[in-house]
Amino acid sequence: MGARPSRRRLPVDPPVALDALPPELLVQVLSHVPPLALVTRCRPVCRAWRDVVDGPTVWLLQLARDRSTEGRAFYALAQRCPPSNDDEEELPLCALARYCLRAPLGRNLIFNSCGEQGFRGWEVEHGGNGWAVEKNLTVVPGAPSQTCFVTSFEWCFKRQLVDLVMEGVWQELLDSAQIEICVADWWGARENCGCIYRLRVRLLDVYENEVVKFSASPNPVLQWTERSCRQVSHVFTNFGKGIRYVSFEQYGRDMRSWVGHYGALVTHSSVRIRIRPS
Repeated sequence: MGARPSRRRLPVDPPVALDALPPELLVQVLSHVPPLALVTRCRPVCRAWRDVVDGPTVWLLQLARDRSTEGRAFYALAQRCPPSNDDEEELPLCALARYCLRAPLGRNLIFNSCGEQGFRGWEVEHGGNGWAVEKNLTVVPGAPSQTCFVTSFEWCFKRQLVDLVMEGVWQELLDSAQIEICVADWWGARENCGCIYRLRVRLLDVYENEVVKFSASPNPVLQWTERSCRQVSHVFTNFGKGIRYVSFEQYGRDMRSWVGHYGALVTHSSVRIRIRPS
């Protein structure tokens, strides 16, 4: 009978601990970890891992893996306009880390845009019977919630201030003339009571001074004419340097001075950042 092949096991190399990897390999390994885990799980491990997470290379590698058209365009833009370190004392984490964590490109930066969480996130001034939150009379396409804010018989005002840098867009990107700020709002009226609606969106500098603004004053909706929602939108482009905040401001009232909430309905407000088409 033939001899059986030897079953001797070849010697196995001992596993290599991550902390024994050369720095360039450690960066490559950690770049595959999701952003939130990188910050909350990996960064506290040791000083070497903290230095990797606090540096730009691991985040640039994550950005480079987005092979979508928009992802490639943003990666190229990030290389041309790298963030400085001037804001590290003011803001937590480096700018690239904030971008990867917050993913601001294309996301609606308005919080609680439909009143699904009451008035959280909004500065509110109540006129007459004040603002209320109700169900939409008609479906608003793409809205995260079919609810809306409703004004009353005197002017009602509300505002949300969006900090673009805290949302993940570093200052050099905002100053690059390659970023656009797209704003939009949906508004409407009840069929049995007309209303007046106003929108004002202002781009502010770091001291909250106005740099540029957009205002919309559509024609009032008259009583018994329609019950529908329509959209107001605008794109800020070539807005210069120094922009930090977007102040999104809405006004409304009814035209009959009725007690209750018969005024303008507003919902699905949005502020979005996108790369300027070449």
